[in-house]
Amino acid sequence: MPTWASLNFQDSASPGMEQLVFFHDFTMIVITLITVMVGSSMIFICGYKLTNRVLLQEQSVEIIWTVFPVFILLSIALPSLKALYLLDDPFSPSLTIKAVGHQWYWSYEYSDFPGIEFDSYMVLEESTNYSARLLETDNSLVLPSLSQIRVIVTGGDVIHSWTVPSLGVKADAVPGRLNQIMMYINRSGIFYGQCSEICGANHSFMPIKVEAVPMPYFINWAMKMN
Repeated sequence: MPTWASLNFQDSASPGMEQLVFFHDFTMIVITLITVMVGSSMIFICGYKLTNRVLLQEQSVEIIWTVFPVFILLSIALPSLKALYLLDDPFSPSLTIKAVGHQWYWSYEYSDFPGIEFDSYMVLEESTNYSARLLETDNSLVLPSLSQIRVIVTGGDVIHSWTVPSLGVKADAVPGRLNQIMMYINRSGIFYGQCSEICGANHSFMPIKVEAVPMPYFINWAMKMN
């Protein structure tokens, strides 16, 4: 869950989110190096007043400032393509969930367990003792950890967005259209998210609560729900 005055990402709980965090950190290093190099060059140029021959007419300088940015772009593009591939990898799922966005709550259906479907509403702040303000729900989305999971997202009225930052997943819930999320939760725990698409007056009150449990606990929970 988010913490006050935090500047970093939430702790990752999936390989996809780990790749996103790595790409973000790597890109920040590249941006910092570019800023330092360009700033140092500007200070050097202003301080020593290099002639136009060195800056504009030297062939080696032209080659450097043409080729060097190409390598920078390649160093950013390759990790980006790798992360995109991992996020969209169509693996064979162990479990399929359908998430439907409504104004202003979520409905969940377990496709592999036809009898399990429920709505998930936000719990009012005065009726709960939890510290997760505006994030607690009356029904959690229970998922098995260490398993391949597919979430099919759609909307029942207007456009919503099913987003859980710790899992590195985000998909628009568009009425009449099915979007697909593939994820793998690598540890047990409770992970919070919210609707990330402005969907009306109560847009801020559409939390998502994912409870990841070991597979034996999930099987027992599914049997009780049926």
